[in-house]
Amino acid sequence: MNAAKRKLSGTSTGYRVASIVILILLAVFFIFPLYWIITGSFKDAVAINSRTPQWFPMSPTLENYVKLFSRPAMQWLLNTVIMAVGAMILTCFTAALAGYALAKKRFYGRGLLFTIIICAMALPKQVIVIPLLQEMNMLTLSNTLWAVILPTVGWPFGVFLMKQFSEGIPTEILEAARVDGAGELRTFFSVVFPMIKPGIGALAIFTFVNSWNDYFLQLIMLTSETKYTISLGIATMQGEMSSDFGLIMAGATLAAIPIVAVFIAFQKYFTQGIAMGAVKG
Repeated sequence: MNAAKRKLSGTSTGYRVASIVILILLAVFFIFPLYWIITGSFKDAVAINSRTPQWFPMSPTLENYVKLFSRPAMQWLLNTVIMAVGAMILTCFTAALAGYALAKKRFYGRGLLFTIIICAMALPKQVIVIPLLQEMNMLTLSNTLWAVILPTVGWPFGVFLMKQFSEGIPTEILEAARVDGAGELRTFFSVVFPMIKPGIGALAIFTFVNSWNDYFLQLIMLTSETKYTISLGIATMQGEMSSDFGLIMAGATLAAIPIVAVFIAFQKYFTQGIAMGAVKG
């Protein structure tokens, strides 16, 4: 009996060690591109284009950042932050309300509306870009950050995600809130919102990253350099005959900082949201 327990314990320890080693290797594999970009931003042109790679800058320089800030890089970064944060807040708010209504309210056409939302998730953005562009022109919002923010607000995936989280809210709690005299908005903000907060945290990260990296929509909607996002600004740094890779890496490093900061800020809610989704599944 003791021998079997020791064997089982040894097997469990072996699996645990193997899992840790695999996770470390995967972490190194995914972090290495970010490490290479950050270290490359401190290298000069000779070190970057050398046939023998320098794993760490031997002669660090800030020349790339000096050239980057000689361009309107901070304006591009500010535009991107405003666009991504605005889209994140509006999307989380509207998706939470819509998901709660679809999950807990009974009204005519609810099933059809949810089916349309599911179908919209499979619709490529390229299919609707021309109607979106015409709509922004009609609203005189073309070449503004609102032209990039508003099409993201009705993200079908966000509504679907928040509906799934809202399904887990006990109906008895909502009925008790109504008996106590709470209206719809008070019930939502006082009862529903705290219970779906992990889902909102996960959606916040998804929306922020999706808006930040949506190069296609930004390219279509924004035309003037003062309205560029950091992605469009980095793209303009690429020359026809040659590219300044140090400058591009400096721009990419600057663009990565807000994404990492948002992920760290919402990491707890993101982890809880994924865990709750796994349990529901």
